[in-house]
Amino acid sequence: MNGLLTDLYELTMAAGYFAAGKHEETATFELSIRRLPRNRDFVIAAGLHRAIEYLENLRFTANEIAYLRGLPSLKNASQGFWDYLAAFRFTGDVFAVPEGTVLYEGQPVMNVRAPIIEGQIPETYLLAAIGYETLVATKAARIVHAAAGRDIVEFGTRRAHTPEAGVLGARAAYIGGCAGTSNTLAGYRYGIPVLGTAAHSWVMAFASESDAFERLQRLLGSRTVHLIDTYDTLEGARNAARLGRPLWGVRIDSGDLAQLSREVRKILDAAGLTDAKIMVSGDLDESKIEALVAAGAPIDAFGVGTELTTSADAPSIGAVYKVVAIGNIGNVRYPVKSSPEKHTIPGAKQLFRLPDHDVLGLSTECITGSEALLQPVILGGRVLQDLPDANQIRVRADAALREWPKATRRTVLSPKLKALNDSVRGVYVHTEHAQPAVTI
Repeated sequence: MNGLLTDLYELTMAAGYFAAGKHEETATFELSIRRLPRNRDFVIAAGLHRAIEYLENLRFTANEIAYLRGLPSLKNASQGFWDYLAAFRFTGDVFAVPEGTVLYEGQPVMNVRAPIIEGQIPETYLLAAIGYETLVATKAARIVHAAAGRDIVEFGTRRAHTPEAGVLGARAAYIGGCAGTSNTLAGYRYGIPVLGTAAHSWVMAFASESDAFERLQRLLGSRTVHLIDTYDTLEGARNAARLGRPLWGVRIDSGDLAQLSREVRKILDAAGLTDAKIMVSGDLDESKIEALVAAGAPIDAFGVGTELTTSADAPSIGAVYKVVAIGNIGNVRYPVKSSPEKHTIPGAKQLFRLPDHDVLGLSTECITGSEALLQPVILGGRVLQDLPDANQIRVRADAALREWPKATRRTVLSPKLKALNDSVRGVYVHTEHAQPAVTI
């Protein structure tokens, strides 16, 4: 992993920590959902696989260090700091909620406990890795819900902000409930079903639409999906019907999808192709799909690209990465940020899930009858076990969405966490001496 894939201020702080002799001081950082994205009352956590891969492999090469040494902001850094970066490895601990977990506003996703520089530098990457896939997994869940049992296929790589984002978006969409993806690399990497047949260019490459359909059918057999709206959608449906089986179905990519799907269904049924399916695509999102379902359109599957892979209606998430404790057990300082609307709660935490509410408590607590969601993933710099694959995560997300209510769940502070929060804030408010040492 490229050590430069971070914001400059992470590295200037690292140099500052080193110069101040704080580089061996342990700190706990918390990645949490400060605010939900627009139009969301929950999110599905995703992206942990990339975060762990990053922490496992984070290094600084000689060329990268040479580049940093030439930056004006770091001209005063000591040789000792550059030697430190040359030997840099993540040696800390990570606790995180499993991917596929439903989370709500104000809840933690991950705790990173490490020497302070090792905990600080990853901030930028971790926020990006967790934030993007969480956005897409959540968007996918909304779209899948709107489809009311009909399959959703992710089509978004060509509209993703980078090709690699398309691969990661496909994985996140699958976790969120999509039936598969058009992205073959995502299928190869993550074991996701890959779906797709031909584009309009295929039809246009042949002298006639019928010839194009026949050639495709020879190749794909029962997996054939004819794209029928290149010229005239209903005539395309008739051409597909005349060829008959083997056939999975047809796809409509433009026009009045509700009305066209009804007319196409009649054509297919009249030809005895009652089992042939109709897929539609073309700038779809959850509201358009919900409307098509409510209208009773005979559509069996939806292809969704742009709106899904970019999470177009909510393209950002209010995730933050804040230091919540500095020092070791018995002598811990609890820094808090007290600015309006951006305050933090001190202390390393655990999120406890109960049937009717969640409890945010200290990481040292146990709450009877609850599920502790933050689980150990890395201890002492070593990954404890293989992470679940995309299929296993998808099952977890599906179970969570079935079990938990759609409305925002109530999250309360445990008495111990509330007492710590009140005591630390009292010191901040009434004295100039922030960051008191508190033993708990």
